[in-house]
Amino acid sequence: MTAPTLFDTETPAATTAVGLRPGIALTVYGLPAPQGSKRHVGNGVMIESSKKVKPWRQDVKQAALDAVQGLTDWTPLDGPLVASMVFTFARPKGHYRTGRNAHLLRDAAPPRPSGMPDLSKILRSTEDALKGVVWADDARVVGYDRLGKWYAGTDAPDVLTMPGCVIRVWPLGAVAR
Repeated sequence: MTAPTLFDTETPAATTAVGLRPGIALTVYGLPAPQGSKRHVGNGVMIESSKKVKPWRQDVKQAALDAVQGLTDWTPLDGPLVASMVFTFARPKGHYRTGRNAHLLRDAAPPRPSGMPDLSKILRSTEDALKGVVWADDARVVGYDRLGKWYAGTDAPDVLTMPGCVIRVWPLGAVAR
């Protein structure tokens, strides 16, 4: 987990004039897991079908708690929010060549993950884990500035060198840095 960062609106005067709060950025390391369907196990009990979602949610929540811990007077963001989530996944071994060229990607290796898990489902599990810590409710998110899945080591902003996610959230009208 890297140190949390706050980013400002365009100018400090804009923050005071319209009461905008700065946003927050955090990095979560771990395997992003989808929030899938729930299944009924009897007596009105529903359980999550994916066993990987609980550890992912715990990782996200802990990273969020660590990020806000050092901030004075932090309260969850409320009002219309914009977010960015860049999910990073490890490349499968089959994407690489063999032998002395094992460090090189095959020509046919896809540039970005296009298979499981579904982006919408990993987004849902991540949004739910941030509730009450980063934002009051994920219903406050009115848009995403950047959202996607990338392979580790891709030369793009916020893509990690190992599986995880870089999350940025800011009030609508503020500018992300």
